Amino acid sequence: MRVELKEMQELRVATISHVGPYNQISEAFARLGPIAASAGLLEPRPTMLAIYHDDPGTTTPAELRSDAAIVVSPQAKLPADLGEQRLPGGRYACTTHVGPYEQLGDVWARFLGDWLPRSNERARDGVSDESYRNTPAEFPKEKLVAALYVPLV
Repeated sequence: MRVELKEMQELRVATISHVGPYNQISEAFARLGPIAASAGLLEPRPTMLAIYHDDPGTTTPAELRSDAAIVVSPQAKLPADLGEQRLPGGRYACTTHVGPYEQLGDVWARFLGDWLPRSNERARDGVSDESYRNTPAEFPKEKLVAALYVPLV
C-alpha cells in the first residue's frame, strides 16, 4: 500500500446524511445529486466525498453515520435540504484506490488496520473521507479512482 502524508486545506462541503452500512452510502449520493444540481452546485464539476464518522469495528452497521458530500466554495449559498460541514485542514495520510468501489472496505481495513499501526503516525479525532476522482457514469469499475484520507496528529 502506497501512502502519502499531505497537508490539506480546510474544505467546506454540502452534505446529505446517511445512517446504516457504509457500503450503502450511494443512497445518499442519489439524493444529493438532484438537490445540488437544482441549486447550481454541480458546475463546474465538484469534488465528491464520502465522509465517515464512526469506526465500523466498534459501531454496529445499522448505526454507522456517514455523509455524501460535495466541496463548495466559501460563498456558495446552500439550499435548506443540504447540510454544511467544514473538514479541518492539517496533516492527513492518503492512499489511492483504483478499481471497483466494492473493494473500498478492504482498502480501508488495510489502511487503518495494517498501515496506520506500523507507520508511527497517530490518527487524530475527526472524520475520515473518500474523494472520488471520477464517476461510474464515465468510467468502467476497473478504472474508478478514489483517494482515502485519515487525519493525523
